[in-house]
Amino acid sequence: MIRILQRFLSATFVMLLLVSQASAFETRAKAAFVMDQGTGTILLAKNADEPLPPASMSKLMTLYMAFEAVREGRLSMEERLPVSQHAMNYKGSTMFLDTTDKVKVSDLIRGIIVLSGNDACAVIAEALSPDGTEAGFARLMTRRARKLGMTNSTFANSNGWPAPGHRMSMRDLALLANHLIADFPEFYPMFSEKEFAFDGRAPGNTKNRNPLLKLNIGADGLKTGHTTEAGYGLVGSARQGNRRVIFVISGLNSTQARAEVSEQIVNWAFRQFGESTLARKGERVATADVWMGSAPRVGLVPADDVTVLLPLLTDADLKAEVVYNGPIQAPITKDQVLAELVMVPEGLPEIRIPLVAEQDVPEGGFMVRMRTAISVLMQSSGMPSGETS
Repeated sequence: MIRILQRFLSATFVMLLLVSQASAFETRAKAAFVMDQGTGTILLAKNADEPLPPASMSKLMTLYMAFEAVREGRLSMEERLPVSQHAMNYKGSTMFLDTTDKVKVSDLIRGIIVLSGNDACAVIAEALSPDGTEAGFARLMTRRARKLGMTNSTFANSNGWPAPGHRMSMRDLALLANHLIADFPEFYPMFSEKEFAFDGRAPGNTKNRNPLLKLNIGADGLKTGHTTEAGYGLVGSARQGNRRVIFVISGLNSTQARAEVSEQIVNWAFRQFGESTLARKGERVATADVWMGSAPRVGLVPADDVTVLLPLLTDADLKAEVVYNGPIQAPITKDQVLAELVMVPEGLPEIRIPLVAEQDVPEGGFMVRMRTAISVLMQSSGMPSGETS
């Protein structure tokens, strides 16, 4: 059966469970997703799994695959790539490339990040495509996205140019941003570059469109997006102290609205929530009953420090309980996973933390087995275990 062991929580642990509830954040964005990277806590999800036109935010997938290719030696940052007529024909935001160019991969990547170059994406795509076409690369993007866990993303091109079926969800974009930050720390600093003047040929397109980079609030990436169909959007990230927040917004009606909502989300996420260490590695938080063991109970401890993200402002008790299938059959080995600590902060998703055995509990000897057998027989006959006939 499932045993609920909240009553066994230590007094120290219970005191640490006094937390607070933050007011829900209301956003003008059509869709939004906000997560705390360190704890994985989802702070906001609005239409987060709906596949929507991602506009230039989908260029992050092209960048991810370009970074992979560089790391694996299939591309070099100093390598120069030719520009096809197809790439040159792209309109909108471009690097103004033409078919006489051979452009360094490093310049193309900066052209995508800072200048949002549609043409630069196509050049990278054709270089990495299995069949040399952007369409072939888009199919590869879709397959790679699935392997990364992005289940609501389908690509028709490399840059987000409006096309039937080219869709991404806000959750998928946040997952992709997290992969870029975690998987490619050597490349991620490029996302905070405010300006890139490629070859002096586009003086009107040298500034990074990310509105947060100049605000001194820890913002250091990632990518804006805009089409008539998608509205204005942003995949953003900011770091303050030891915390990093990743967020995605879409469907806003202006660059000003995008800037305002982005700043509001970052300030809200850092001001309304904070990390709390509720238990240390190896600190007993409960006990579990043991069946046929040399001891009747075993201590339950976290394998690592239990650090969670909690709202800060108004006091409220955090609901917490320890659950396990018990009694637990001996033998038990130290660090064996036996239970879960389940916490439900108000306004946030449920948190589940594995708990492990504090120590070994060998099987009991002959007398333990005899006492257990007698106790079971007495209980099955309806006789209290302390009586004799």
